Amino acid sequence: MKKIIFVLFASLFLGVSINAQTDAGKTKQTTAAQTETKTKTKAFRSTKVQIMQAQKMLKVTESGKMDVDTKAAVKTFQGENGLRKSGSLNRATLEKMNIALTDAQKDIPVSPSSFTGAKTEKSGEAKKRGPVFRASKEQIMQAQKMMKVTESGKLDDATREALRKYQEANGVKVTGTLNKMTLEKMGITLTDKQKAM
Repeated sequence: MKKIIFVLFASLFLGVSINAQTDAGKTKQTTAAQTETKTKTKAFRSTKVQIMQAQKMLKVTESGKMDVDTKAAVKTFQGENGLRKSGSLNRATLEKMNIALTDAQKDIPVSPSSFTGAKTEKSGEAKKRGPVFRASKEQIMQAQKMMKVTESGKLDDATREALRKYQEANGVKVTGTLNKMTLEKMGITLTDKQKAM
């Protein structure tokens, strides 16, 4: 009789501990799955302040809202800067505009689909990219001389900042890049290839 009670007691004890371990394992798996799901669904959202900074840069009404004019201006900016023309102020676009990110935004990686030539999920094929306007080293040096910055022949941060100031002062869309419109405004001769773009 004592053996039967001992066996029953031992079976009950072992059964409860095995069940508890299984439940703990399931809880850990569920928590990991929930965390993974939350991480995947975290969407990048621009703040009202960031939208207003972009609107000021793009010379559209500073409403702090992504209205039709703002989206159109953002698409144009994206097209000129090697980004996919989504019309949204995603991380890649804010970074290209040199607009500071919040700490929470820094935790969200740049989406590979933010760039032109990136494979789209639907087609799996790379979109064809049109010709990209590039200023020559000589043109960059001419612009640098005109703006009184170091004549390195490279579009460094100092040159981009000087370009933004020049563009803003001369009614050219502020991009910080040496694009066709800026070169023409500066009176710098375009190459035949650049004229065709």
